[in-house]
Amino acid sequence: MDTVKLTAKEVPELYLEAEHITPDVFAGKSNQEIGDLSVHMGNQTYKLSDYFTVEGKAGAIAAETKIVIAGDVSKVKYIGMKMTAGEVEVLGNADMYVGAWMAGGKLLVKGSVDSFAGIAMTGGELIIEGNAKNYIGAAYRGDWRGMQGGKIVVKGNVGSDVGSNINGGTIDIGGNADVHLATHADGGTIIVRGVAKGRVGGQMVKGDIYCLGGVERMMPSYKYDHTEEIELDGKKMNFQVYFGDLGERHGKKKGEIIYGKIYIATGVSETTSAKVTPRSEKKVHLSDLQTNQLASALKEMKEPSVQEVRTYIFDNFGVDMKPSQVSRLISSLKR
Repeated sequence: MDTVKLTAKEVPELYLEAEHITPDVFAGKSNQEIGDLSVHMGNQTYKLSDYFTVEGKAGAIAAETKIVIAGDVSKVKYIGMKMTAGEVEVLGNADMYVGAWMAGGKLLVKGSVDSFAGIAMTGGELIIEGNAKNYIGAAYRGDWRGMQGGKIVVKGNVGSDVGSNINGGTIDIGGNADVHLATHADGGTIIVRGVAKGRVGGQMVKGDIYCLGGVERMMPSYKYDHTEEIELDGKKMNFQVYFGDLGERHGKKKGEIIYGKIYIATGVSETTSAKVTPRSEKKVHLSDLQTNQLASALKEMKEPSVQEVRTYIFDNFGVDMKPSQVSRLISSLKR
């Protein structure tokens, strides 16, 4: 792989927009042609070489091109935007929109980044060794399509609204996450290895959120369902599994309702774990009165699924029945 090294000459007075810094654009170009690429600051257009020295050599195609960026680029936006292959390595911090709409390749930031990194990402790997601010892997303002594929790793903490509208891919957060994690999620996986603040999974209809350090304030529209042993990072761990957001409409698959799921590692401290009363695991049978009430309710429902009836039983009677028990109960009441 051939490498082009960009070294920042100075910190720009305003924020510099440099959407051409990608292997896709650099591939096949000479250093002179790379230096002539445009960058923008305010309403003015400049050459890339006005702000960076260009050394090394670009590959013939994006997959054979690596870009190393040295110097202070903490006021440079759009690094690696829409890249599809190759590698970009930022040796320090970077500004907004790092890896935005990224579709492939690998982008490594050794420092921290501002907001909107990896928004609407569809593929590739974005690694941030420091912290990241808000809307990481989220949708662009006004759009409903967040991250759809690929992987984002943030080794530090993240701000608010991370994974908003995510419907695919994985976001792995090494530290804590601020509020509004995975709002409107319709798929994808988010792992928070620290503590997630409140309003996790608001209006989520599908997807998985793993909170190894707990959730400070669980939303009331999530309900504990069961405890499950899951292998994560090669280790088996027990998680309390919550279904939600129950205020939203959910699709079905093979007759079962698809919920968003929040997994909270067991054994986290009481101050950080969700304070939601678990479902009873002892009482698993209905009284005659409850059975009669359920029979009446079934007449009002139109072809309810096992999960819907199971939820009705728990909501009205506080009884947590296994799906197989609910299925047999429905069959007996239909006779």
